[in-house]
Amino acid sequence: MRTKFKAWTAPYIEEHQEIVLQEDELNHLNDFYLEIGSGKGDFILKMSQNNPDMFFVGVEKNVTCAGFMAKKLVEAEIKNAKIVRDDAAIFLTKLNDKSVNIIFLNFSDPWPKKRHQKRRLTSDLFLNEYRRVLKDDGKIIFKTDDTDLFAFSIETFNNANYKIISQTDDYSGDDPFDACTEYEAWFRERNIPIHRMVVTK
Repeated sequence: MRTKFKAWTAPYIEEHQEIVLQEDELNHLNDFYLEIGSGKGDFILKMSQNNPDMFFVGVEKNVTCAGFMAKKLVEAEIKNAKIVRDDAAIFLTKLNDKSVNIIFLNFSDPWPKKRHQKRRLTSDLFLNEYRRVLKDDGKIIFKTDDTDLFAFSIETFNNANYKIISQTDDYSGDDPFDACTEYEAWFRERNIPIHRMVVTK
């Protein structure tokens, strides 16, 4: 389900800097909810609408997806969410220690080839940074349709001494602090099971 390039997206983001998290805002970012790999923004749109007293940041390096996300947030007049066009590995290094309440990893790229496993968002490289930026009671909430990625992630979380407080291979979508992503809706329409886990450090 690769997204086709849309030429309008980069200019749209440039014209709507009010929805883009600026570099000078990073030092003051100490109490927020982070989605890494936000796609076209359905999740962050719904979460920000349902939780107006919370602040959300969506990181997406694909310009076309980021453009769709920006357009949804602008048109819905969202004030409690912003987007970041950056590589997650780079963006995480810019965040303050213990500044994030929850990290959402929704249907991340599984990077199936063994030589690419270090790029997975649940690889050791990322888990070390998550531990630094998460608050002491912070959580990681991870959803995927990919069985191999889920098994890999269970192993890496355990090896990194994270605590898996819940996990399921057939998530029904019943957590009230959640929202359906574009991918999730597509999978559910085809009765493809959703794997989900909630993790603390």
